[in-house]
Amino acid sequence: MKSEEGKKGKRVKKKILIVLAVLLVLIAAVPAIAMYVGKSFTAQETVVRTDWTTDVGEVFDQDAEHQIEYAQAELGDSIRVLQLVPTDIEEEGFTYYDTAVQGRLEGALENLKNTETMDWTAKTPLAVLNPYGTGSNGLYLYFETDRETQVSYTIHVEDESISDYTATADNQDGNAYSRTHEFQIIGLVPGMTNEVTLTVTGSWGNVRQVVHFTVDMPETQSGYPTRLEYTDGTSEEEPADGLYAMMRINGYLGYSFFFDNEGVLRYEMVLEGYGPDRILFDGDTIITCVSNGKLARLNGLGQVEQVYDLGEYALHHDIGFGQDGEILALAELEGSENVEDLLISIDMESGEVTQLIDFKEAMSGYYEMTRPISATDDFFWQAGEWDWIHLNSLQYMEEDDSLIVSSRETSTIIKLKNIHGDTELDWLAGDSRFWDDTPYADYCLEQEGDFVPQYGQHCVEYLYDGDEEDVYYLAIYNNNYWSLNSRDDFDLELADSVGTDLYGLGDETSQVYVYKIDENNGTFALDSSFDVPYSSIVSNGSVYGDSGHWVVNSGVSKVFGEYGAEGNLIREFSYECDMQNYRTFKYDFTGFWFE
Repeated sequence: MKSEEGKKGKRVKKKILIVLAVLLVLIAAVPAIAMYVGKSFTAQETVVRTDWTTDVGEVFDQDAEHQIEYAQAELGDSIRVLQLVPTDIEEEGFTYYDTAVQGRLEGALENLKNTETMDWTAKTPLAVLNPYGTGSNGLYLYFETDRETQVSYTIHVEDESISDYTATADNQDGNAYSRTHEFQIIGLVPGMTNEVTLTVTGSWGNVRQVVHFTVDMPETQSGYPTRLEYTDGTSEEEPADGLYAMMRINGYLGYSFFFDNEGVLRYEMVLEGYGPDRILFDGDTIITCVSNGKLARLNGLGQVEQVYDLGEYALHHDIGFGQDGEILALAELEGSENVEDLLISIDMESGEVTQLIDFKEAMSGYYEMTRPISATDDFFWQAGEWDWIHLNSLQYMEEDDSLIVSSRETSTIIKLKNIHGDTELDWLAGDSRFWDDTPYADYCLEQEGDFVPQYGQHCVEYLYDGDEEDVYYLAIYNNNYWSLNSRDDFDLELADSVGTDLYGLGDETSQVYVYKIDENNGTFALDSSFDVPYSSIVSNGSVYGDSGHWVVNSGVSKVFGEYGAEGNLIREFSYECDMQNYRTFKYDFTGFWFE
C-alpha cells in the first residue's frame, strides 16, 4: 500500500517539476519574445514600399514614347478623369520617387495638354487623378481661359457634419491671374461623392464663369480613417486656417495625412516608406523625408523634382535648413551598433551628402562612459544598440554657425558652435546633476528660478530673440519622462511630477516649455509653460505661423491639439495608430497648393 502511495507521490512531484520547468522556460523567453516584438515594431521604419499598384479604370491608350498607359478613372460620369500608369509599375525596384519616372509622367502629361483634337476649357478640363503617384486624392486640372483669371473651388459632400471646403488654387506658372491654369484640387474627401464648384474670377473681382462637377473618390489607399473625433477646449478662439500634417504614424508608415480643422482628411501623401520628420518650404516647393534613406523635393502638382539619396546613412528624427543651400539631418550609419548620434549635410543643388558631426567624437568624454542597451533596460527592444545620446531634433543658428540639438537619452539640450569648422561644445541645458561626474559639468547653464527641468524632451525650436544680444527663447516639448538606458550605477532623485512609466500610471502630464537662454550670464530660465496630455516619448509643441497658436502632438496619448498663445486648449483630436504618431505640425501651404 505504502509502495503504491510512494509511486503516486513521485508522479505528482514529477508533474510539478515539469510544470515548473515549463514556467521557467517561458519566464526566460519573455524578454527574448518582447525584444523580438519590439525590434519588429521599430523595423517598420526601414521598410521600403515594393507595391505601387492601385485600382485603375480601363486602359484605353498608351504613350509609347514615355511608356505610360492612359486609363479612365472610375470616379463617376460627371467629369472625365484620367489616370497615368507607368508600364513598369509592377517591376522590381519601381518607385515614383525616381526623377526618371517623374520625367516620363511629365512628358505624357505634356502630350495630353498639347492634344490638337481637344480644347481644354473650364467646362472640359484635362483632369488626372494623382498624376505623379505621390498624393492619392489629389486631382490635377489643366485648362485655358480667354482672359487672365484666377480659380477658386469649393468642395461639398452630402454629410451635413462636414463643412464645405473652399480654397484658391495656386497656379503652377506662379501668376495669381493667368490664361493657362494648371493646379491640383486639394480637399476631396476619400470614399465620398464630392461636389466641386469651380469659380473663375477676373482680376477686377468679377466672376466670369462657374463650373460644377462631381467626383466619386475612392477610399484611402492606406485604409486610414477619413474623420478624426475631436473635442473643444475652454478657449473661445477658433483654430487658425491651415491643415494639420500628421507625420510618421506607426502602423501607417509610408503615408502622411493632412486634416482640416474639423478633422476631415483632405490629402493622403504616398511615400516610399518611413514618414516626414517635418516639411521644409523652399520657394514654391517642399522638401521632406520620403523613406529613411531619401529626401525629395516636390512641387504643388505632386511632381518629384529632385531626390536626395543618403547612401549609407539612415534618417532619424529631424531635418532642417542649415547654411544657404544646405539641409541638415540627424542620422545614423546603416548597420552600425551606434545609433542616432550623427549630423549630416545635404547640398540642395548637387545632392552631395557629407557627415558634419559625429557626436561620439564631439562628446567623446561622455560616450566612453556609456554602454549598449541591454534586454533588462526600459527600452529593451533596442537591446544591442548603442543609443547613448539619442538626438531627436535640430535647430541651426546662422548668426554664429551653431547648432542646438535635443538629446532624449541625457534629457539635455546641447549647443555646439562653429559646426562647419572646428566644432566646439558651447553649453548644456537640463538637470545639471546628470553631468556632475563627467568631463562636461562646467558646460552646464545654471538653472535660474524654481522649476522642474525637462526630461526626455523633443522638438526644440527657436522662437525669437530677447532684448539683449545672445539672449533668446526656445520652445520644447517636455515629455517629463525619465529613463536612462546607457549608463550603469547612476540614478537621479526626481520630483514626484516626473513620469517614469512609458504609458503613464497616474496623473502624469507633459508640458510645452518656453526657455529663456541667456548666454551672457550662462543661465536658462522657464519663461512660460502649460500642461498637455502625457507622452513619454516622441511628440512636439510648435508655434503655428503668425497666429500665435500652438500645435501640440502627444504621440503616446494619441492626440494632437491646437492651443491659444497662453496655452488654453482650442480643439483636440484623437487618432488611430500603433503605439504613437511622431509629430503633427500645421501648415497653410500658401504658394504651394493655395494662392
